[in-house]
Amino acid sequence: MGNLYYGTSPEPIRIPDRLLSHLKVVIATKLRRSESFTLSWTHVDGAPGRSTVWLQPSIPLRFVFDSAEPEQLDSQTLKNMADMANSSAGLVVAFDVDIPAAAPATAPATRASVPARRVPMRTAA
Repeated sequence: MGNLYYGTSPEPIRIPDRLLSHLKVVIATKLRRSESFTLSWTHVDGAPGRSTVWLQPSIPLRFVFDSAEPEQLDSQTLKNMADMANSSAGLVVAFDVDIPAAAPATAPATRASVPARRVPMRTAA
């Protein structure tokens, strides 16, 4: 579990590292563009209810991960989160949902592995 420190509050928001890694990318992208939005979640620590924070560039944020190794990011999850952050409802996350493993990167095609393409020859008429 990682921690998101929001504003001047000494109490962190506890978020699984994998989710926090994806949130960091989406949040940083939005704030870099000076785009404010809300982040909402349902409490999972036994406390009833849900929380929402307003994210904007002037409010301090700090991401602290338990793992020293960075997570592999899933591009579809990032896209879905970015789309949601752009909506009027803001970004709504579930702390207990598993994010799919990132698809393994494929090696770039080499000249030998690309099938030859026949180009029709034109003759002068």
